[in-house]
Amino acid sequence: MKKTFQLNEIREVAKEIIGTTPGKILCFYGDMGVGKTTLVKAMVKELGAMDEANSPTFGLVNEYRGENDKPIAFHFDFYRLNDESEALDMGFEDYLAQDAWVFIEWPEKIESLIPEDAVGVFLHFVDENTRSIELNVS
Repeated sequence: MKKTFQLNEIREVAKEIIGTTPGKILCFYGDMGVGKTTLVKAMVKELGAMDEANSPTFGLVNEYRGENDKPIAFHFDFYRLNDESEALDMGFEDYLAQDAWVFIEWPEKIESLIPEDAVGVFLHFVDENTRSIELNVS
């Protein structure tokens, strides 16, 4: 998948990613402010989470549950991580083992911990209201 979209089309993009990606582990790459968290919020909403998604920058991970109280998504933001051992200490591998979507912002901070089948989601600025997105499936 490779496309250019307006920010007001983010829900449609989220729906398309959920419907076409071959796996549930997604790594979001892009500059600060490009819309990684905004896209994750839209995806969490599309998946039917009971809570509104927000950035887990300070807590490193947010967990979202569906109507049956079962986890449907984990959202990581590793921007403030100093090294991979911090991710291991918080139980990152345990999150990966669950049957839930895993959204990872700043995955370059934990590169050796990313599963081989993770899907790379690359966001780029086009202009103030336009972004391009590309999914890389390994």
